[in-house]
Formats: sequence, C-alpha cells, structure tokens
Amino acid sequence: MCLTFPAQVVRVDGNAAWIVDEFGERPLSLAAVESVAAGDWVLHHAGLVIERLDSVDAVAILELLAELKDQAVGQLSKLEAS
Repeated sequence: MCLTFPAQVVRVDGNAAWIVDEFGERPLSLAAVESVAAGDWVLHHAGLVIERLDSVDAVAILELLAELKDQAVGQLSKLEAS
C-alpha cells in the first residue's frame, strides 16, 4: 500500500512542480500528469505528482492526516509512559 500526500504547487518549472511542505521546498516530477499550475493542489508520492485535487479534498485529507498523526503521537506517549 502506498500513501499519497496533498501539497499546493508554488511554481512550475519545466517538467517539475515545486511544493513547500514540512520538508521544505522541493520539486516533484510532472511526468504522470498534465496541466498543473501554481496554486493547484496535487497528490504526490515518491517525488511524482499522481493527480490534481480540488482544494476542498486537499484540505480534508490534510486534516485527516493531522488527526491520525495526533492519535499516533498520543499512543506513543502512552507507551513511553508505561
């Protein structure tokens, strides 16, 4: 199973869409999609843009991922405390 993550494109340079996320600014390959522009939301995995998303879906996915992260951190804290 692979996880894809949403990100907003800050600029497009040739065949690369540049995003900014928790890892900093980095390029993603546009080899698998067409018509991506700055401001678009995309799903990406392993340095490759998989598809474009609308902003409502992107925000919903980001909120869900944040919730899952919070739950995982909580569980780890409980394990470390025991």
